[in-house]
Amino acid sequence: MRRGDAAGMLSAFTLFAAGRRLIGRQNHAGDYAKHSTASDDPMLPRSTIKPLRRHVLPLALALSSTLFALLGEAASHALRYDRGAILAGQWWRLISGNLVHLGWSHLLLNLAGLLLVWLLFHRMLSTRDWIVVTLASSLAVGGGLLLFDPDLRWYVGLSGALHGLFAAGLLTSLLAGNRAEWLLLAFFVAKLTWEQLVGPTPGTAALAGGNVVVDAHLYGAAGGAVTALILATIAKRRRPRTAP
Repeated sequence: MRRGDAAGMLSAFTLFAAGRRLIGRQNHAGDYAKHSTASDDPMLPRSTIKPLRRHVLPLALALSSTLFALLGEAASHALRYDRGAILAGQWWRLISGNLVHLGWSHLLLNLAGLLLVWLLFHRMLSTRDWIVVTLASSLAVGGGLLLFDPDLRWYVGLSGALHGLFAAGLLTSLLAGNRAEWLLLAFFVAKLTWEQLVGPTPGTAALAGGNVVVDAHLYGAAGGAVTALILATIAKRRRPRTAP
């Protein structure tokens, strides 16, 4: 039985971040980034409220995943991607399966991957758009496994959705004119290609405590990329046209 894993994602993101620093790229905000309004609560300064709102998505993902880990195997069995249960009508598992993990090492690897994605690209999209990308990527993982991997009985882990977040942030950054991201794109495509042709990176299964479902990475990346392109198209159409 195969299981989800994020160790390959973590190692790849480390290479991406290193390459990004080597070329000296500065982290600029994209054309589609938006800012939240500050709270009227006098007890909380604006400088505190705005960063918290900006990072609500990774905080929510980290807290919910940690809570489910604390609840143990009962939560995992109730929420994981389970093909039989999904076909019986428990469709929420297509999304909730991304939030439960094999164990603490698996969870920590995924949270490290989430942190790296957020450090690289959090300014590229608004909080609302990041939530849309997360839901779409999670559904792409679950839906892809359901349609194209009929022999896979169950799956857990955030790594597939993380590939979607990375793909969305990367494409949005490229569309915003950050040419240095072509290096990251090359790494990302090479990683996905390697996984499909050769298999997971050696040693990653041992790190996470289970076999790697590389197809989940591909489905998540595809879902995130398509969603980012749709969001970019919508943003472009809403942008006011300037007179010639």
